[in-house]
Amino acid sequence: MIKTDIIIIGAGPTGLFTVFEAGLLKMKTHLIDALPQPGGQCSEIYPKKPIYDIPAYPEILAGDLVDRLMEQIAPFEPGFTLGERAETLEKQEDGSFVVTTNKGTQHQAPVVVIAGGLGSFEPRKPPIVNIADFEDKGVAYMIKDPEVYRNKKVVIAGGGDSALDWSIFLADVASEVALVHRRNEFRGALDSVEKAAELAKQGKIRLYTEAEVKKLYGDEQLEAVVIKHNDPAKGETYVETDHFIPLFGLSPKLGPIGDWGLEIEKNAIKVNNSYDYQTNIPGVYAVGDVNTYPGKLKLILSGFHEAAVMCQSAYQLVNPGKRYVMKYTTVGGVTGFDGSKKEAKKEVVQSIVM
Repeated sequence: MIKTDIIIIGAGPTGLFTVFEAGLLKMKTHLIDALPQPGGQCSEIYPKKPIYDIPAYPEILAGDLVDRLMEQIAPFEPGFTLGERAETLEKQEDGSFVVTTNKGTQHQAPVVVIAGGLGSFEPRKPPIVNIADFEDKGVAYMIKDPEVYRNKKVVIAGGGDSALDWSIFLADVASEVALVHRRNEFRGALDSVEKAAELAKQGKIRLYTEAEVKKLYGDEQLEAVVIKHNDPAKGETYVETDHFIPLFGLSPKLGPIGDWGLEIEKNAIKVNNSYDYQTNIPGVYAVGDVNTYPGKLKLILSGFHEAAVMCQSAYQLVNPGKRYVMKYTTVGGVTGFDGSKKEAKKEVVQSIVM
């Protein structure tokens, strides 16, 4: 049995930052994540994708953000149970909770924080009859390492930010990039749409709009796709390619967490945002994209704020009857459980005797 002060379910950016905020309050944490490494979507789905709305970082790759967060929380020595999914939640007679994973690992704490992003994900696959035959043989539903596509022919399908951003990025990596979208209008950021259009004019991206990939061909590996145009006069276009990447988004699912008796609304966990992001089960909180409340913004920044507020409330459950006076890190510094100490240098005031 792993015992700690706070069990954090989900090791994405919000879950990792929760470790820092809890550590400032001298609370120990242990994280559970079904993925084999910390970072959530940032590590598993788009580690090389730039993020532009993290304070003090005009631009930072998702994977680099995870690295910085891991560096920030290292002094607080969090525990990790990775590659295992939180399966059950049981309330104990002493008021604590036991969370058991699908592999039988048990964790006990007075506080549980669900920071599981949008839950587990399944890619939305296009209705192509033989697409499963080419999975991992040229067909992929996310891009983890852009170098895989170095000097290769790539066809991307989709009309959102991911399809646009990766088409733009791979224009300087792949030998050929084709972007296929069933409409003329894209749903991505205007800046990305304009960049893609400019690259198309330069011949670096081939744009196929009002069209869809309908067939895949190849023996052991993918060799070509067939693009069907909405205009019957244009018929079909045969395009040789090494890779086909349909980026139609991911379908989030709460998984076993949805059976824990939590109040759910539109596949998200309802919380009390006017106070501390606690769920309908006292002692169980939800922060980050997994929660919902009036005015909710699904931003990493919002998750960081929610984690900070939640930890102030959790402190009272971990330390009943003990009063905590908040001190700014600029005043009190940061003291890690490993004995490390970070603090501002104190100014020396010297009296002048006349």
